[in-house]
Amino acid sequence: MVSQASEPVEVIRSSVLDALPHGFLGRRGGVSTGIVAGLQVGLNAGDDDATVTENRRMALEAACPGANLVTLKQVHSAKAVTVEAPWSEDERPEADGMATSVPGLALAIVTADCAPVLLADRDAGVVGAAHAGWRGAYTGILESTIRRMEGLGAQRERILAAIGPCIAQDSYEVGYDLREKFDRESDARFFYVGRPGKWQFDLEAYAASRLQSCGIAQVEKLGLDTYPADERFFSHRRSVHRNEPSYGRQFSMIALAQGS
Repeated sequence: MVSQASEPVEVIRSSVLDALPHGFLGRRGGVSTGIVAGLQVGLNAGDDDATVTENRRMALEAACPGANLVTLKQVHSAKAVTVEAPWSEDERPEADGMATSVPGLALAIVTADCAPVLLADRDAGVVGAAHAGWRGAYTGILESTIRRMEGLGAQRERILAAIGPCIAQDSYEVGYDLREKFDRESDARFFYVGRPGKWQFDLEAYAASRLQSCGIAQVEKLGLDTYPADERFFSHRRSVHRNEPSYGRQFSMIALAQGS
């Protein structure tokens, strides 16, 4: 894969969040080269630090221009935090969701198959972002993020949410060890039987169901599969299947416009 720096940065936007600065980004654009070519924003991908910094600057300018970038040390947890001011990379809390009512803070989630979820209550002036892999979604990261938003004045019946590019059911084969964790009868609809002893898990639909169970106003599923789209998105699972030594990560971010 050659560098995709000649391409413009692609920003995928949600129709339900259209009034707010936000965007789901992939690998198009950027200055990374080699197997992580493009808009690679991960700090632990074997990429050059200066290159990652430039990719992050380009991503921020494309999706939330003029905002200050806020990221987390993501650990597949159910912990969400409230953001009142930007922090340095060294000060990032270990968490997988965040919420803010401060204009000009771009809440950014890093993914490479997990589901990025962006949320907003425009009337309250509150936004949120969550990193929802199967573990985080199962243990309650979406609910934790919504509670953080409510603590800032949001009301769940007004919250709008969008689920960005993530691994789709046809691409997400799982074993019995994961299937048995989802033991509620209602969870069966998120799996279909695949090869012997294997199931295909619908992460996007599962995340949407958790959001809908919270009673939020609207959930938009973008329906974009990271795994097969190697020219457009990074994918951890695809990288593993290709025996590649590393894999890239992409950003999803949302902010309140300054002056709002």
